[in-house]
Amino acid sequence: MAVDGGAHRRVTRRRVQTRARLLDAAFTVFAAKGFGRVSIEEVCEAAGFSRGAFYSNFATLDELFFALYRERADLIAQQVADALAGDGPDLDVPASVDRVTDVLLLDVDWLLVKTDFLVHAARDPAVAEALLDHRARLRLAIADRLFRARGHAPLPAVLGGVEDAAHAVVAAYDGVTTQLLLDKDVDRARAWLKQLLTALLTDGSTRFG
Repeated sequence: MAVDGGAHRRVTRRRVQTRARLLDAAFTVFAAKGFGRVSIEEVCEAAGFSRGAFYSNFATLDELFFALYRERADLIAQQVADALAGDGPDLDVPASVDRVTDVLLLDVDWLLVKTDFLVHAARDPAVAEALLDHRARLRLAIADRLFRARGHAPLPAVLGGVEDAAHAVVAAYDGVTTQLLLDKDVDRARAWLKQLLTALLTDGSTRFG
């Protein structure tokens, strides 16, 4: 029996689109109400789908929540990696910091969802393991870039090495985004992040104008 390749591609494309709409709807609903207060029915209603469409893509609300987190978190990791890749073997720290902070996703709705995920992970070891894995990959991308540039842009001795520097960069991002959750000032958050990262990664002789 011949397989209709065109029909299969249409079904696959439709399923991808359905999944994307469910994720977009979930992001909006989770940001507005919080993960623990959202039902599958609310996500389906926001996406314009039935429960059947939901269950053809996700087994549980937890699975959708994790998929949503992973999608956004991977985007941030890619943004950082791309921004740090622009200088070749040299690393112009102020220019790289500028690029990172200019493209980095600093969105209050995302931070609300991310905070919910963090709280959820704190109570579920399996989710915590997934979250720790993502954060480790983000630090690894930063550490790898700093390691390759270490002969051209030495780090302040107080940081110890590239792995400790990568931890410090992620911690600075965490601190700035926590403040952003409270004051909702994205421009100030970007400015603070630039100042913190420049202070961390240079000896203080290079400053922003």
